[in-house]
Amino acid sequence: MSPALRSARYGAILTFVLGGLMVGTMTVRIPAMTDKLGLSESAVGTILLVWGLGALVTMQSMRKVMARAGSRAVLRIGGPLTALGLVAVAFAPNLPLLLVAVALFGMAFGTVDVAMNAQGSTVEQAYGRPLMNGMHAGWCVGAIAAGALGSLAIAVGLPFTANVALIGLVSLPVMVVLGRTYLPEPPATGAVTAARRRLPPIVYLLGAIMFFAFMVEGTVADWNGLYMRNELGAPEALAALGYPVFEVGMLVARLTGDRLRTRFGVRGMLTVSGVATAGFFAVVLLAPAAVVAVFAMFFVGLGVATISPLTLSLAGTATDTPGPAIAQAGAMGYAGLLLGPVVIGFLSDVTSLRTALGIGVVLGALIAFASRLLPRREATAVVLTPAPAPAVEREHAELAV
Repeated sequence: MSPALRSARYGAILTFVLGGLMVGTMTVRIPAMTDKLGLSESAVGTILLVWGLGALVTMQSMRKVMARAGSRAVLRIGGPLTALGLVAVAFAPNLPLLLVAVALFGMAFGTVDVAMNAQGSTVEQAYGRPLMNGMHAGWCVGAIAAGALGSLAIAVGLPFTANVALIGLVSLPVMVVLGRTYLPEPPATGAVTAARRRLPPIVYLLGAIMFFAFMVEGTVADWNGLYMRNELGAPEALAALGYPVFEVGMLVARLTGDRLRTRFGVRGMLTVSGVATAGFFAVVLLAPAAVVAVFAMFFVGLGVATISPLTLSLAGTATDTPGPAIAQAGAMGYAGLLLGPVVIGFLSDVTSLRTALGIGVVLGALIAFASRLLPRREATAVVLTPAPAPAVEREHAELAV
């Protein structure tokens, strides 16, 4: 394997790490953000709605952008802008300015999320074997680090503003440096025209599965801390551990996911993942104490972990260029990430947060059902073909000049 291709793989993984670190830092400090600005649960739901809308707006426009510019160019711009957006969130002094900051942060991250998955698909196909679960394991590493650093910040009394701003300022130069490692997508005839056409039906089915899975992930990320603190009486430091424990479960599953995919296939893995997600989410809701719920979050993460990387990997091979298909599936997924936490916020106002979180059990069941509609044989949807190494090396030689 050429050094250039290896560098591209590590660069893609590190991009996922930084994405998880930045988004995770904001989510694990949501309780501190509510205390800083005196926000209600419905106000938190509005903030998350604005963040999700910002991401969704850019993701919906990414099919044409990805077809024209490719993931490398998008990441070089979107990565640094995401870090700057996080800094803006940290320093927002009131709710109106916070809404503006989270909108900008969400818009920048929406471009990065699509582009880093397209870049991961490009690297995966260049290698000629499944790698996407490993890429998403990098996201888990970043999110776990965010949770650990957030808990440490709480323990030493570091306020929300200092914690979040520090992560953004550290991420900014790293994102700039990573821009030199990315691969260009291989050229495809009529890529821009294809971006305007309706994509194959499997892309929309995969997008629906991502919609359900991202609703689960968003619900855990955005409401787990408040659920642990408000419903189970956990201190803030313990409540902040629920999300990183969830991400540890995701990390374990994703580190083994590529090997399991080769052995058991996507259809079987997604079905089992849906059943496990529903079952263990029910355990979280029935837990008699916060420690039990935190422990159960590990298994929720284990269940839901491989769903998004598997669906994005399949979407990336559904057409000649991965960008447009991943943008479409990703936009559908982020609609779930947008809708889930908002629904939880408003349902919790009229019922209770515990009752509202019951939607996680339903979503797991829907994932299992929808997965049974995928082709039985993965080969009908996925063919990974190694890219010619000389072309990759030539592109990186030009990039290094």
